[in-house]
Amino acid sequence: YLLDKLEKYDSRDVERLQQDDKWVDSYLIWRHDVVDDTLKMIDESFQWRKEYTVNDLSESVLPKWLFESGVLFLHGYDKEGYKLFWFRVKHHTKDPKQQLEKKKLVAFWLEHYAKRDHGKPLTVVFDMAETGISHIDLDFVRFIVSCFTDYYPNFLTKIVIFEMPWIMNAAFKIVKGWLGPEAISMLKFTNKNDVQEYISGEYLPPHMGGTDSFKYSYPPLVDDDFQTPLCENGPITSEDEHESKEESKEEIDADTKEAGELNEEQNLNQKKVGSIEQISKSDETDKTEIKPKNSKKALTTFKGPLLHISPAEELFFGSKETGEKKCLIVLTNITKNVVAFKVRTTAPEKYRVKPSNSSCEPGTSLDIIVSLHGGFAASLQDRFLIMAAEMDQSSGAGVQELTQFWKEVPRTKVMEHRLRCHVVESSKPSSLTLKENTLNIPAKNNEDLHIQLTHLLQINKRLQEQIDRCLWLQQLSVGVLLLSVAVVAFCFYLA
Repeated sequence: YLLDKLEKYDSRDVERLQQDDKWVDSYLIWRHDVVDDTLKMIDESFQWRKEYTVNDLSESVLPKWLFESGVLFLHGYDKEGYKLFWFRVKHHTKDPKQQLEKKKLVAFWLEHYAKRDHGKPLTVVFDMAETGISHIDLDFVRFIVSCFTDYYPNFLTKIVIFEMPWIMNAAFKIVKGWLGPEAISMLKFTNKNDVQEYISGEYLPPHMGGTDSFKYSYPPLVDDDFQTPLCENGPITSEDEHESKEESKEEIDADTKEAGELNEEQNLNQKKVGSIEQISKSDETDKTEIKPKNSKKALTTFKGPLLHISPAEELFFGSKETGEKKCLIVLTNITKNVVAFKVRTTAPEKYRVKPSNSSCEPGTSLDIIVSLHGGFAASLQDRFLIMAAEMDQSSGAGVQELTQFWKEVPRTKVMEHRLRCHVVESSKPSSLTLKENTLNIPAKNNEDLHIQLTHLLQINKRLQEQIDRCLWLQQLSVGVLLLSVAVVAFCFYLA
């Protein structure tokens, strides 16, 4: 199959297909494990990827006005924890001259997210409030739908259509004709009264009945969820600002003392520049007594070009029942220069981070304490973004110097790493997680479980179809048998 059409594919896609089993599995799942259909989809997908130069799409090759229009963007999560891909239809106007560039913008966003979050599925939101005939563009809608049905396998959870005008009913009947039975079942037509069945109010704008004050803007395009900076002391109300500052100062002193003890112990073991090695069993027992309880899960390390970050993927918080509200992030500077860093979150009203904007000396480690503010509880939808960049030796590391540094540093020199939140329901799962990591048994992540569950559901569906066919054949056989008996009886009667 490859040899006949190799020149029609991007060699990078072919190489990835040969190395990435999850990618292959996602194609198989989307085509119900039918190999011929899977090959056909890979063929069409690869040719499309080369035609649209998907692997080379970046902000620099697309017109700036496309991003500024705010027609397409990623922001927020639905109730199942899937990222929302917004299409603000009222900002779109049909123009054949701009159609190719707009299609490439769709491909840019999908590829941008697929690389960032390892292909975790998306929920598409068609916000059709304040739209009319001038906004109808069936070719563009068809392209968006075909991206999910033909080019990005297993990448769609549902399509939420908000307040579709009655005048567009006929148009969407045509759209349904492009979709298979499974994709049609993913369509969710909503209005203000029922949209929160799928998306909670915190990620819905006011015109959809929500409380999200987010407004898409460009730049920055680092990640639209992280445009709000963190406050180290948590949110402060104007009424008791002075009192809150005093309380925050006491908490900072206590946490600084705690962090100092941790740094003193860690720096003895980490004088050399290098990766953070997994904690030995004897050290685990000692260190978990002084660290926040859930920091014992920080046994994996992300090895970046500037910083090594531990934990690598998830921050473990306790539920309301377990009460654990603190986590530890350990940064290790592996360069020969000072590295500036700052931490952002999708939920700045919930968390305090100390420090959230500082610097790390060459070859040293630094502890960041993340704690929940007030009565808030951690959520699986919450994310943290750690940004880091190398500073010149002559640059200072004060507040003003850091502020100026982040204004001037090119984005190409900024290292980014994202962490998810994980809520531990009880102490039992915690001990199980620790044992798995201690024995170097890789724990199943959410993406793996989602793929396996989808696979099982597809197998179950096929089994159900086979059972239905068997029952139908059985009923047909019984009917033929009864008919034969009746004919024989009638022949005897005539005889």
